[in-house]
Amino acid sequence: MATSTKRAKAGRRAGRPSGDDLDLRARLLDVAIAQFARAGIGATSLRAIAGEAEVTPAMLHYYFGDKPRLVQALVEERLLPALAPLRVQLERAGDDPRVLIEAFVRGIGEVVARHPWLPPLWVREVLCDGGALREVLFTQAVPGLPQLLAQRFAAAQANGRLNASMDPRLLVVSLVGLTLFPAAGAPIWRRMFGAEGLESAAMSQHTLALLGHGVGTRKSGEAA
Repeated sequence: MATSTKRAKAGRRAGRPSGDDLDLRARLLDVAIAQFARAGIGATSLRAIAGEAEVTPAMLHYYFGDKPRLVQALVEERLLPALAPLRVQLERAGDDPRVLIEAFVRGIGEVVARHPWLPPLWVREVLCDGGALREVLFTQAVPGLPQLLAQRFAAAQANGRLNASMDPRLLVVSLVGLTLFPAAGAPIWRRMFGAEGLESAAMSQHTLALLGHGVGTRKSGEAA
């Protein structure tokens, strides 16, 4: 059995397998993503991933080759598919700023609910200097999408459908800050407020209420 396994490994190039190997490969990729989100891509070795997955480093080499190809598999098979539905939703949302904002907030909430590794990975590998995925953001993940949203917000502003004091570009930045940052910090504020049951849908609803109505400054007894 050991001999046949060695022969299989020797005769196979790293990449996507077929058959039952797909399940193991997918599990190894999931473990790698969890490790990357927790410790960072640069600080995580193949040996650490193998140890967490309870396999040998040779097994990781068998399925992915070296670390750069493992990271590329993360991008192609996890990150891009996770973000693709959000892009489609936003491109179809039209020019109404309220519809665009709701599509963004709810879309991010759905992505985070399905892929909880995304916010911490985004903080570590996109926001931080030297992050391994920063260029991926510009070239593969959401190329042109922030600019498209800003252009639609600017058009809505010119038509009197958006607050004239807003900067359409910074509105996009604010939407990111009101969605991904709370998701990335969830372990902290959930513990702080004892809010373990507060999930993505509730966070999205809160954000939409905040964007739509503000925090409210009327004094008691004033008319709405």
